[in-house]
Amino acid sequence: MDPVRTEISAAGVATLTIANPPVNALGAAVRAGLVSGLTAALANADVRAIVIAAEGKVFVAGADISEFGKPPVPPSLPDVLSAVEGSAKPVVAAINGLALGGGLELALACHARVAAPAARLGLPEIKLGIIPGAGGTQRLPRLVGAAPAFAMMAGGEPVSAEKARAMGLVDDIADGDLVATAATQALRLAEAGTWPRSGAAEGKFSAEDRAAFETAASDAIRKSPRMPNVAALAHAVRVGLEKGLAEGLAAERAAFLELVKDPTSKALRHLFFAEREAARVPGIGKEVKARPVASAAVIGAGTMGGGIAMCFAQAGIPVTLIEVKEEALSAGLARIRSNYETSVKRGSLTSEKMERHLGFITGRVGLEAAAEADIVVEAAFEDMGVKAEIFGALDRIAKPGAILATNTSYLDVNAIAETTKRPQDVVGLHFFSPANVMRLLEIVRGAKTAPDVLVTSLDLARKIGKLPVVVGVCYGFVGNRMLAKRTQAAERLLLAGAMPHEVDDAVTDFGFRMGPFAMSDLAGLDIGWRARKATGAKAPVADALAEQGFFGQKTGRGFYRYPEGARKGERDPDTEALITRLSDERGITRRSFSREEIIARLMYPMVNEGAKILEEGIASRSSDVDVVWVNGYNWPNFTGGPMHWAEGVGLARIVEALDALAAETGDDSLKPAALLRRLAQGGSFADKDAA
Repeated sequence: MDPVRTEISAAGVATLTIANPPVNALGAAVRAGLVSGLTAALANADVRAIVIAAEGKVFVAGADISEFGKPPVPPSLPDVLSAVEGSAKPVVAAINGLALGGGLELALACHARVAAPAARLGLPEIKLGIIPGAGGTQRLPRLVGAAPAFAMMAGGEPVSAEKARAMGLVDDIADGDLVATAATQALRLAEAGTWPRSGAAEGKFSAEDRAAFETAASDAIRKSPRMPNVAALAHAVRVGLEKGLAEGLAAERAAFLELVKDPTSKALRHLFFAEREAARVPGIGKEVKARPVASAAVIGAGTMGGGIAMCFAQAGIPVTLIEVKEEALSAGLARIRSNYETSVKRGSLTSEKMERHLGFITGRVGLEAAAEADIVVEAAFEDMGVKAEIFGALDRIAKPGAILATNTSYLDVNAIAETTKRPQDVVGLHFFSPANVMRLLEIVRGAKTAPDVLVTSLDLARKIGKLPVVVGVCYGFVGNRMLAKRTQAAERLLLAGAMPHEVDDAVTDFGFRMGPFAMSDLAGLDIGWRARKATGAKAPVADALAEQGFFGQKTGRGFYRYPEGARKGERDPDTEALITRLSDERGITRRSFSREEIIARLMYPMVNEGAKILEEGIASRSSDVDVVWVNGYNWPNFTGGPMHWAEGVGLARIVEALDALAAETGDDSLKPAALLRRLAQGGSFADKDAA
């Protein structure tokens, strides 16, 4: 099928319709089709004006980023847009849906823009480690002002059609037929004999706008020191302001081409594709249909259960929040209302939306209230006995075909499923705290989980705004299993000679928002302590602190001191003396560690565990592991996740270091996984994913 179709109306309007499903990306064939259609329309004496439209629900979702880093195929997008802007006949964009990246740049090059009411427009390139590369940094500021344009590009979020019109980005919003409205606009321009070119507009560049832009640019660069594209974005806009369109376009293009090769951009593009790939489950095709989910129930009104209930409510799915006692239920409902009220105070939620969300949540006492739910999510205490009792009761109470999900972080989903007579209906839905905020959802596939339960879980995840990754059953699944290795390595570093602040400083310098010991203090040392006592595991320093009643922030002491309820910890001489004493008791000669050594000792065992997870089939792809860690554990996205980062470090280097660590510590679990050792001899995780 022709990627760009041309139809000419009796009134003399040539409509060039992009037909490159599903997102109408501006690949080489589409670019060539646009130039061909434009050239033919300009040569046709019967054509007075031109409309660029698109099939489906998307106008153009951007350039074809799979072409990045490959030899260019003409015509380039900048050349296409120059031809559009320089057209001798007026060109109007009919924006039917999403216009993102190169799609919005195409619309900007047109002489007017008409949008459907549901259209959304944005330049999200900042999230891919690049900047707009086909005139976005030049044409958008000339239409809406430098400060608003920079804010839109630096944030990367699309704006609604209404906001776009208020900004001056869109000329009209169609009440009825979008293409007909755009054609009328195009004929109006043709009749007038003149039309605006966004590249020539200079009226928005006031002194106030310039000052606001410089303030915003300085602030954005300060907040994103690891993102070279933020500074490049500011530079491209500034060159356009100071030296005009031609030099601005040249500066933009040069920066874009340089950024495409930058490791940060490569890492972010890796994550872009990884998130989309995560939705594909090997062995389950499109013929498997989701079960209907019109109502939900959540068991447990604690912090996690309440957050999960909020996820359903915000998606417009009625949810019953269930507790065993009225007091616990009332406290849970009050906590939910308080969370929403905080959002209202911050301005991120209106009072009307708060009441609408709350209207979808009903509190009930007793498991019988789950009888009619299409999906039941258990969010009770992390104890197998408790969960087995709940699922045994749900087996009797829940209606046939209802999905029974457990929010366990560590426990055996297969064992939970076997407490029912319908293991095919049981799945793990591991939400991350706070559940109403965190994007990741680990969908844990049990040995007997039905394919349509998996498909329903994936579909539901997207409806409630989550990023789903399907994983297999093992202790801790993907994220927590790897986290346990980092926790073990962090404790070992303390005994070997590092202090908590040195480890945390290395980790935050690497890009995490918090280090492992500050995070442990925030979560509460008692949680891990109780879990270790149940399993027989040991963490000498954390255990010694917990045994003294030092649980972190909530008790004012942990790895750090928190005087007078402080949120940020201070070094604690008593904790540091305790660490030194524990080293001495074990006959360990303490030494200092560089930040590079600390990162290697923390992260290499995680990469190794990730390789074991892949060997065992717990994760289908190394990119799934990256998605889990970036979205659930704050791994810095500009490194692409642990497995992608490991490729940059060098797998052979990691194998050599792990062999040395295993020999030094006597811990055979640190020996390189067979997969890691094999790939280190010639290969990559990316190659394995593609196989």
